[in-house]
Amino acid sequence: MAASDKAGWWRGCVIYQIYPRSFQDTTGDGSGDLVGITSRLAHVASLGVDAVWLSPFFKSPMADMGYDVSDYCDVDPMFGTLEDFDALVAEAHRLGLKIIIDQVLSHSSDKHDWFVESRASRDNPKSDWYIWADTKPDGSAPNNWLSVFGGPAWEWDSTRRQYYMHNFLASQPDLNFHNPEVQDALLETVRFWLERGVDGFRLDTVNYYVHDRWLRGNPPLASSVAGTNSETNTYLYQEHLFDKTQPENLAFLRRFRALLDEYEDRAAVGEIGDEGRSLQTLAAYTSGRDKLHMCYTFDLLGPQFSATHVRGCVEAFEATVPDGWVCWAFSNHDVVRHVSRWTRSGSDPDAIARFSITLLSCLRGSICLYEGEELGLEEAELAYEDLRDPVGIRFWPGVKGRDGCRTPMVWEAGADNAGFSTARPWLPIPASHRARAVDVQNADMASVLASYRAALALRRGHEALVSGSIRFFDAEGDVLAFVREGGGERLLCVFNFAGEQGTWPLPPDVGAIAKLDGDAAVIDEAELSLPALGYFFGRLD
Repeated sequence: MAASDKAGWWRGCVIYQIYPRSFQDTTGDGSGDLVGITSRLAHVASLGVDAVWLSPFFKSPMADMGYDVSDYCDVDPMFGTLEDFDALVAEAHRLGLKIIIDQVLSHSSDKHDWFVESRASRDNPKSDWYIWADTKPDGSAPNNWLSVFGGPAWEWDSTRRQYYMHNFLASQPDLNFHNPEVQDALLETVRFWLERGVDGFRLDTVNYYVHDRWLRGNPPLASSVAGTNSETNTYLYQEHLFDKTQPENLAFLRRFRALLDEYEDRAAVGEIGDEGRSLQTLAAYTSGRDKLHMCYTFDLLGPQFSATHVRGCVEAFEATVPDGWVCWAFSNHDVVRHVSRWTRSGSDPDAIARFSITLLSCLRGSICLYEGEELGLEEAELAYEDLRDPVGIRFWPGVKGRDGCRTPMVWEAGADNAGFSTARPWLPIPASHRARAVDVQNADMASVLASYRAALALRRGHEALVSGSIRFFDAEGDVLAFVREGGGERLLCVFNFAGEQGTWPLPPDVGAIAKLDGDAAVIDEAELSLPALGYFFGRLD
């Protein structure tokens, strides 16, 4: 068995995502850096998390905020140096934190040396390192594939007189994974970071690596044919059968896992964006202990907030992926913050924040938190002229982009720029965020920050929550009830998603219950009463 399977630190771990540009600036340029992250790791450790995921800090033109890599083995000067990264890893390990870095393997920047050489001619050594195709006789693109960021997934290159494929921006050409030399080169960049002590990898768009060899076109969705599709992005008008999630990807993931297993205690989590098939893809990518350790999907990153939705997602995973592992998250750098998504008119955002972290801490799987959610930060409302995200700039005003969840962390309420920087930040800091700064909440035992620490301590204190099984009870209304079992104990978790008081009749065979948490919940012999957005946590005899 692989070393990573023996250790298993990743199974049930709590990951904290840091967006480097927005965490802490130490150079006075208005953007965060690696030294700044190192200086704030004590705060991260105080939450009770196990690992830190760093969004890209590699050398990049920053057309897509670092997800367009021009050198996989160096730090962009705006973030610091390789020595700064080594110091960050050392401090994280001293504090007991694992370091996970964001590997963007499906595409590079068009400024990467590999692409510069590839586009120079049709017969150079790297001519087949990217996805090139001839025009149709009428000069149009090879097929109907679309870019996630809008428009065709093909860009004309006048030097080669061919199209190249890009699933995202035209400045993010897709690498050709059908070429074994490309796979070898990418795996060597992974080894580079393993040798520097990295503990794990978050694989960006992991199901986009391989494309259909024959460039077959995608069919339209049934809703598109019927004229009922109302999506703002045309990418969501197709069934993506051929431009991603190809079977050949499994062979590469096995190669990736074999490399990780040469090192001790390393792990990988994949990001799956596969509309309508995410669980099937997750099952394929995490089964058998020879590919990824775990994956996450966008199932709980949307607007749905209900007991039925959460139960449906978890039970579907449990049924579809019996030997795989999932990583649940409610927020990240690509979606509207969950406090804003889920706060109904008239309800308290802080109540949503406390409810959400308790729920997340009780779910089976690993969990991921996004910087600032421990403060209860809501989505920032930004003016068009403040946007930096290419998605928001292109699709405004129908889509406002991702900048609203990427604004800088707030550390000190009374300091310039809330303690993030001595200069004007790269994105504005809302006044409402300043009032939620870390120094304010550290002094308040009733704060959202205190609730996060308490919920993560609750999870850490019960093996059943970290790695135990899960079984749901039927419940009326908007109540979610389940049992977590493991480590010699059975724990009852009940959550009321409704905006008014809810009740849950106790099953006749549930037995004696010892209340452990949920002060406002009331239990008697017949039923459990919970306030709006209330929860109950107890031990079953």
